[in-house]
Amino acid sequence: MVSAVIHCGELVTLAGPAGPRVRDQMKELAIIPDGAMLIRDGKIEAIGSTSEIRQQVSAEHDVIDGHGRVVMPGFVDAHTHAVFAGTRVDEFEQRALGATYEQIAERGGGIRWTVGKTRAASEDELLETATRYREWFLRGGTTTLEAKSGYGLSVDDELKILRVIRRLGYVPTFLGAHEIPNEYRGHANEYVDLVTREMLPRVAEEQLAEYCDVFCEPKVFDVQAARKILSAARELGFKLRAHADQLTNSGASELAAEVGAKTADHLEQTDARGIAALAGAGVQPVLLPASVYTLGAKRFAPARDMIEAGLAVVLATDFNPGSSPTPSMPFVLSLACTQMRMTPAEAITAATINAAYSLDRGGQIGSLEAGKRADFVIHDCRDYREIAYFAGIESAESVYIGGKLAYARGGTARCH
Repeated sequence: MVSAVIHCGELVTLAGPAGPRVRDQMKELAIIPDGAMLIRDGKIEAIGSTSEIRQQVSAEHDVIDGHGRVVMPGFVDAHTHAVFAGTRVDEFEQRALGATYEQIAERGGGIRWTVGKTRAASEDELLETATRYREWFLRGGTTTLEAKSGYGLSVDDELKILRVIRRLGYVPTFLGAHEIPNEYRGHANEYVDLVTREMLPRVAEEQLAEYCDVFCEPKVFDVQAARKILSAARELGFKLRAHADQLTNSGASELAAEVGAKTADHLEQTDARGIAALAGAGVQPVLLPASVYTLGAKRFAPARDMIEAGLAVVLATDFNPGSSPTPSMPFVLSLACTQMRMTPAEAITAATINAAYSLDRGGQIGSLEAGKRADFVIHDCRDYREIAYFAGIESAESVYIGGKLAYARGGTARCH
């Protein structure tokens, strides 16, 4: 299968040096005016101006006309909890009336409420719901996403969620250490043993996850417990991620650096010491401003300090039923620009090539370069900055994964 994409008003390639982008590199989008691409067998064959590429177009090519619109890589969403049952609209209303996330969790809500609903759902029921959400991601221009377990909190239910994640083709992360389930309240050490001695070995045996994550907070899994879980996962061959310094500055950033985690996520409470630790260990920060927005909090992660420290910042949705029920990367970009002082170019870099490298896929996706998979989006705008500027708008007109149409506005999503 061969095709050509021509007349892209701004072909935002993000071509550049191998590796995640830092400091001023994050502002370099390598835009080709009136750009074009040749695609063969799902991969990009050539990139250039329309006048250059048209000389190579033959009758065998399926020609896609960009009509002067922005064409750029699909978003890579590097932090989601995309498989769950039920919603938490009651809690959404409670927070509007003044209840805090912590108060709701103490009353049996929060993650543990979703655990109950998810345990009661079959694998096929979870797949049906998650497939609906996958269309939402496509409508926002997301072509790759990471997904975590963590709403099962038992051996069988964690495996069930991970099997759904595998069926959807997401990058899989085991998050059995997401919360202490009801049956282990007051016996946290026993639950940590269950995670390390039973869950992790089973997940490894069935090859259901690539990464292991842990929610490191003093009232859930403190630094000592998180270290035990992450160390056990590393010994079994898992790569590591960590929910770090979201609600408190507990030293989770330093732990992520110590254990060699690929990413530290959230980081709203991180200080200069944590940033220095992440920079020294080459840990990528994954920032999740939509969760701050949804919880009505005021403190966003210090993105500017991180960029100035040379960290390869990533943006993601944190899509989940409680603290961030949005799959929209354009909305996240808008929050990054308005609340964290990132420029539109930095935000796009954080949501594409940097995110791809945070998932160890930077050599395959995240930019439009010869040899990479042809994951791209035609946005209904003329200037890439409009994607973050027009908040709440789904600018994706058509989405391609591996050169094949996966979504067209006004049509039906085609998930490959």
